[in-house]
Amino acid sequence: MADRDWPRIAAALAPVEVIDDPTTIKKRSRDFFWYSPVLNEKLRRSFGDLVVRPKTRDELAHVLSVAYAEGAPVVLRGGGTGNYGQAVPLQGGLIVETTAMTQILEIGEGYVRVEAGALMSDINAALIEQGWELAMFPSTQDIATIGGFIAGGSAGIGSIANGALREKGNIIQLKALSVEDNPVEHVFDAEDSLQIHHAWGLNGAITEVTLRTVPTRDWIGCMVGFDTYRDCFAAGFTLAFSTEIGRKLCCTVDARIVDYFPRLDEHIPKRSNLLVALVPREDMEAFRAFVAESGGALHLAMDDAERQALKLPHVFEFAYNHTTLQVLKADRSATYQQVGVPDPSDADRVAAMADSLGDEVWPHHEFARVNGEIVAFDLPIIWFKDEARLREIDATYEAGGFAVYDAHTYFVEGGGLKNVDYRHLAWKKRLDPKGLLNPGKSAAWDDVRHLSPEEIEALGKKDSAA
Repeated sequence: MADRDWPRIAAALAPVEVIDDPTTIKKRSRDFFWYSPVLNEKLRRSFGDLVVRPKTRDELAHVLSVAYAEGAPVVLRGGGTGNYGQAVPLQGGLIVETTAMTQILEIGEGYVRVEAGALMSDINAALIEQGWELAMFPSTQDIATIGGFIAGGSAGIGSIANGALREKGNIIQLKALSVEDNPVEHVFDAEDSLQIHHAWGLNGAITEVTLRTVPTRDWIGCMVGFDTYRDCFAAGFTLAFSTEIGRKLCCTVDARIVDYFPRLDEHIPKRSNLLVALVPREDMEAFRAFVAESGGALHLAMDDAERQALKLPHVFEFAYNHTTLQVLKADRSATYQQVGVPDPSDADRVAAMADSLGDEVWPHHEFARVNGEIVAFDLPIIWFKDEARLREIDATYEAGGFAVYDAHTYFVEGGGLKNVDYRHLAWKKRLDPKGLLNPGKSAAWDDVRHLSPEEIEALGKKDSAA
């Protein structure tokens, strides 16, 4: 790594706010990678050199221009809620925190346009006042920024109704700055936004996002108990597939995990496998009938005022990776994985896989809609021994036909993306010719960085043809 005169660079960044306090730099060099003991060992000693907080698009452009002139690495950061080390500076450099770029620029019929650093919860609050809500949001909405969600996320609360982020129409437009002498803001409309989405800030600095919104509804947070996980999962699939009951969230949680939710102790009987859902008030009669037919017990059905009176968190804080967090609060020896379910209608197959893994792995499934189809994926709690045993568990899933999307790698081509996305890398070459954005996070970049954008794209077309 090159030695750089950081005090001189800090002066060149003026008038943008620069933080050189070592404690703050260390804190901003971390995200939630510690969910993974594998990543924790690899990333916990990686730190940036300066934290920079631009307040406007022009200030961000100035930061990127200085970085380009100095050849300094840049890691863009929102709330730092990612789990794979997306916001960790592997090669030091500038940590560019976008949390001061918070303006909600426009709310219109079915859309909202915001700056990249706006908090998801603030966006939703502003939308609800005007009768709208985000089509989806992460369970970490109170600290997650919209730019971070677009750059690193894929699904969330609302995906069962509205699909994953990459579904057509969910991202309406993105704007991103290049890293060059005079940074240029590029506009990516509709499907072209996928050139930037889920690239971890490797190929452009997102400045502005326009997202789909949907009419807001009076959502009731529901928790339904079942004696067996098999019956709980089967009910989850039935609800996810329902055409009569609206739902913004549908997930199932093994009873052993529920025991780590102490705030539910007064409301949920011990050893209950939980179906967690958000259902509109107008569909609650149908939902109660569904619960009875499924053999479950409706333990909680709360609107927001009732939830606050009970001093309980939102039900979505018992879903997605908030579920993992509930366990980690009590025991850091736990971790998780991301596993696709080959046939979500086959509850027996899901239960058999859970049984085969025994007390070492506890299932937790989320239902979503992808390309119009209902899918399910497991975010199980895994009691970690070592990486070798973790990979044996992965192999057990894969042998049973369950795809593993590795949550224990910091390469963008791992995890949910799985394969090299040459469209991302071609745009990286266009917008980041020196490769300064989030260096070290792409396993493929060094193999293609000498090529032109058109040559990189051609590699993707060659793979598709093969």
